[in-house]
Amino acid sequence: MLLIVNVASRCGFTPQLEGLEKLYGEYRDQGFTILAFPCNQFGRQSPESAAHFGAFCEQRYSVTFPMMEKVRVNGRDAHPLFVHLRRQAPGVLGSTPIKWNFTKFLVGRDGQVIRRFGPRAVPRSLKRSIEQALDTPFSA
Repeated sequence: MLLIVNVASRCGFTPQLEGLEKLYGEYRDQGFTILAFPCNQFGRQSPESAAHFGAFCEQRYSVTFPMMEKVRVNGRDAHPLFVHLRRQAPGVLGSTPIKWNFTKFLVGRDGQVIRRFGPRAVPRSLKRSIEQALDTPFSA
């Protein structure tokens, strides 16, 4: 099971990295992981390379979950993964664009998006959804 998040280093939500690491530590042994994708698409809040971003996260927030390539999440050059996630889990009033950094997508073991969480959803508020998804048996 995955939590996929577009992240940034200079965002007001950046401290969520600490809470995301706590979720990862709590549930990783049950098959849960977090994939973080740096994104500079919102207010140029992540101008550094993905490697520098990863080092920043490790040093500042002790992040151990996978840090992925830097991506665009909206527009013509959006990464195909985020195009897929947006289509499977539209936001408020059915809008598909991601509005800001730290939008989170909970993806089940079957690859289907279970739920989309906005940037203001703090990591600890996702625990119930994660636990419910972990308890759901995989069926192909």
